[in-house]
Amino acid sequence: MEDSKINSSKAPEPVGLYPHARKVGNLLFLSGVGPRERGNKKIPGVNLDEQGNILSYDIALQCEKTFQNVKYILEDAGSCWNNIIDVQVFLTNMKADFAIYNAVYAEWFKDNLPCRTTIEINCLPTPIAIELKVIATI
Repeated sequence: MEDSKINSSKAPEPVGLYPHARKVGNLLFLSGVGPRERGNKKIPGVNLDEQGNILSYDIALQCEKTFQNVKYILEDAGSCWNNIIDVQVFLTNMKADFAIYNAVYAEWFKDNLPCRTTIEINCLPTPIAIELKVIATI
């Protein structure tokens, strides 16, 4: 069975030692994807203090950027948005962010209804409020 590592030329660089995705057979497993931008450490919609603590953030903008990054990885791997079959979503503030995230999610996934699990976590490796873990077919 074919097993290959994939790195997108458009998605932000990984923050650790891992590929953007791995293809195994006809399945594509994406590493965690957030809203960062390629080529810099800027996080769209996030305001940080001098110590790097989050002062404020725009969850709708982070959702849009995260979904776009997932789309970049899928396309660079030879797949597409409609081939997503499972999504794990990690939010750092379920109470404050779920409704907005859910509305943005509904727009992006209106033509594709993958399985979905949404989990609240304490923090993520960079100062972001959302991260997606995706499985798709190729």
